[in-house]
Amino acid sequence: MVARSLQEGVPVLASGTALPQPRPVDSFALSDQDGKPFDNASLAGVSSLAFFGFTHCPDVCPTTLALMAQLHRDPALKDLRILFVTVDPGRDDALTLRKYVDAFGGGITALRGEDAALDPLLESLGVAKSVEPRAGTDYTVDHSATLFFLDRRGALAAVFTPPFDHAQLRSDLLTLVSSRH
Repeated sequence: MVARSLQEGVPVLASGTALPQPRPVDSFALSDQDGKPFDNASLAGVSSLAFFGFTHCPDVCPTTLALMAQLHRDPALKDLRILFVTVDPGRDDALTLRKYVDAFGGGITALRGEDAALDPLLESLGVAKSVEPRAGTDYTVDHSATLFFLDRRGALAAVFTPPFDHAQLRSDLLTLVSSRH
């Protein structure tokens, strides 16, 4: 299926919104689940689909990561990198993140940074995050459930908001991966 375009070069997506002009992502410096640095330069060369969440999330995060893992296993999307960025650096250390993403079959890159390192990325993409206290010292983190498509230059090129439909999302990602260079 060839995507229609309302504006030259901007595909019309079934389940998301392509930006008329991909927007650069502000400078950030995080680390992956193996402790290796991950920054803007790490985004270059391959399209990425990013989701922000946390390992203690009871519903939205595991459901979304299961969908993302399914997309990752799709041979047609082999050139799409899947990113999971924690919004709970206090509980989500590198080992916790590695175990969490590995539970979804591997292939997902988990990223973390302390709040000061994470905030520029959250602000640049418009990710909402709010820590909500619970009984005692427990807490949860409310956060955006949006998926962010970053093109091969590392610029924000499209956004997807729930509910997610696998077939439509897959189709849209195929369109974006093939059209955004």
